[in-house]
Amino acid sequence: MKKTTTSSMLQIGDTIVSLDIIEKRFICNIQQCKGSCCVHGDSGAPLEEDEVEFLEKNYNKIEPYLREEGKKAVAEKGTWHIDSDHDMVTPLIGNEECAYTIFEKGIAKCGIEKAYEDGKIDWQKPLSCHLYPVRIKKYKDFTAVNYDSWEICQAALLFGKEKNEPLYRFLKTPLVRKFGEAWYSELCLAADSLSD
Repeated sequence: MKKTTTSSMLQIGDTIVSLDIIEKRFICNIQQCKGSCCVHGDSGAPLEEDEVEFLEKNYNKIEPYLREEGKKAVAEKGTWHIDSDHDMVTPLIGNEECAYTIFEKGIAKCGIEKAYEDGKIDWQKPLSCHLYPVRIKKYKDFTAVNYDSWEICQAALLFGKEKNEPLYRFLKTPLVRKFGEAWYSELCLAADSLSD
């Protein structure tokens, strides 16, 4: 795979990776943030085409895990919709909360993931949620892999710094899910060379 670096980016194959992915320290601290990324935002979770198809085909297995507000939002808007940026996203309850959000002991969690954990479906949750705070954007000639800075993740940055956990290590599973083992190995090699 082709691998080059600039002052703020790294190229692996046809992906351009922000060095923030390597340099930031991050461990999700859900006890502190209470799952705010499921509740706050101006659009639903971005979805890939195969994820849209999965939701349409498997919603009946996910629906029992949802709150009444979520079921109502899906009934009104569908299992997914196109937002103002013309992206495929999950529907919202009102203007902020993802329709698939559930609450356990005051913490926002994913109803899709709950169905997965119970063995009802074989898809964990939208990749965009699994990868957060990393965001993927496809362009004509490359795919950008960026860190999305949001104040709700301050506790995660502090926890990651305390444990010295790089963001790319914390997100190994979803990064491999998206790009594969070979790509992730290249990222680790690049990270090692940059730390020398």
